[in-house]
Parts: sequence; C-alpha cells; structure tokens
Amino acid sequence: MSGPARAPEEAAKLIDFLGKLGISTTTVTHPPAFTVEDAKALRGRIPGGHTKNLFLKDKKGRLWLVVALEDTPVNLKALHKRIGAARLSFGRAELLEEVLGVKPGSVTPFALMNDAEGRVTVVLDTRMMEHDVLNFHPLVNTATTSIRREDFLRFLRATGHEPIICDVT
Repeated sequence: MSGPARAPEEAAKLIDFLGKLGISTTTVTHPPAFTVEDAKALRGRIPGGHTKNLFLKDKKGRLWLVVALEDTPVNLKALHKRIGAARLSFGRAELLEEVLGVKPGSVTPFALMNDAEGRVTVVLDTRMMEHDVLNFHPLVNTATTSIRREDFLRFLRATGHEPIICDVT
C-alpha cells in the first residue's frame, strides 16, 4: 500500500515504468487536491483534458474504474447496462487500497499498474478520449501528470487492462 510516506516513492515508480515504455510525461506539483473542485483551484493552466476517476464495485463483486472528464455527469444507474456490469456502487476505501494501492482522493488510472491480478476493468468516457492530452494524479494528489492519449492507452495495455470506451453519461 502507498501510505503518505511511500507516496513519492510510488510516483517515482510510475514515472520509471512509463519511461521503460518509452512514454514521456510532464508532471506539475501542487498542494493536495482531494476533489475536482480542489484540482481546478490548484492546478493552474495545465493544458489538456482534466479528469475524475470513480472506483466502483458491482453487485457481483467485479471492480471497475470509470475515468471521465472532470465535469462529466456519470449516470451509474444506466452505465452498468452499457458496460455489462451488475448494479454499481462506490468501492470501499480499504478495497481501493488493497487492489490499486492508493487512497481516496488519489484515485487515478495510473494505479492500474498496481493491479497485477487484473481485478479492475477500466472504462474510459468517449468525450475524454477526444483530447490529445489527458491529466491524472501520478498516484499522489499533490501533482498532476499530463500524458498523450495514445501513450495513455499504451500504458493501460502494458498493465494488462484493455479499456472499454463508451459514453458514461
């Protein structure tokens, strides 16, 4: 698990992993951002699509990470049908830490590198995928990492996560 003392170490592992894949990123540090509103106020003028990440569990016990633009309304009552899930609800903090190694407020698709067992299915919103550059926390909520869309997809596939891309509204 990545507690506060290990957070910078985990972020460094991520950047190293991306480097080994030949993926370059840009990271900007800022005070902790726990919510979308915090991120908007703290990030400055970082270009690209800014995101929110929802860690979900369905009634059959399957785990999901839904990634969308920060202002996208996610309709959980309709989404489960679109992605082939049972009814969805938010996953508990303990489960998030166990499977993805991050705490609430630091949820990011980059944490999928910690899901070696492939327990999480990732869902990417179609509107978000229209952006050439996407922004996520690098396993800590004290920074924002920008990555090209194609490199992000390459990262996901390198971690064993083939994404579902659909409209999450």
